[in-house]
Amino acid sequence: MASISDTTGGAHRGRAAPPDLLGGIELIVFDKDGTLIDFQYMWTGWLASTTERLEIETGLALGAELHGLMGVDPASGVVLPHGLLAATPMARIHERVVDLLVGRGQPRKEAARAVAAAWRAPDPVTLARPVTNLGALFSTLRMAGRRLAIATTDDRLPTERTLDALGIAGLIDAVACADDGQPVKPAPDAVLTLCAALGVPPARTAVVGDAPADLRMGRAAGAGRVIGVLTGVGDTATLQPLADVVLESVADLAPSDRTR
Repeated sequence: MASISDTTGGAHRGRAAPPDLLGGIELIVFDKDGTLIDFQYMWTGWLASTTERLEIETGLALGAELHGLMGVDPASGVVLPHGLLAATPMARIHERVVDLLVGRGQPRKEAARAVAAAWRAPDPVTLARPVTNLGALFSTLRMAGRRLAIATTDDRLPTERTLDALGIAGLIDAVACADDGQPVKPAPDAVLTLCAALGVPPARTAVVGDAPADLRMGRAAGAGRVIGVLTGVGDTATLQPLADVVLESVADLAPSDRTR
């Protein structure tokens, strides 16, 4: 896969964006958690509190199994890039936790009751910590002629609450969420739906994300740029083979006159 190169001819990864990165791009589709907001801050605390409530409901020790199921390193609390928590809709995670309890000998009806009693969605307002000044970044991108969209495996209600809380809802042209009824990442459907809704071909669209599923979604959709960022679950070694470029943060997308 070709990489965008820096002035020394090497692969451009984990630095500022090359000046032509957004050349010819009309639409930028962003992932949400890990790309726009701090993934670890929101989700590792959620896992700890969910585990505690489930153990109270069931009387079972579940910490190690839940960490393994979610793809979270139990020692560091770091979410692994290919784990369940990295890019799986909440409804599916809920189902898998019920399955785990059934596997531990709980009757399915009782397992479903316990998970329902313990389940709390993370607060999208208090736990949504932006990775940069998103209002300033998005305003700058729009002034440079780009339209902006979100494709997330989170559900629509918490996504809309998050965008409102961050003060950027009015800067987003369209949003695709996990409960919209279409296949989720890494399937291309979210990107293709957003492109169709906004009248922008995939070849003139950039997809930006922190996880392999985000980048595979962009590739499958035929996106003109596939951009990884290092603010979430993926590292350079994980993202670079799937991306045209890997940046430290979405903050590095702020255009100069040369990207217009």
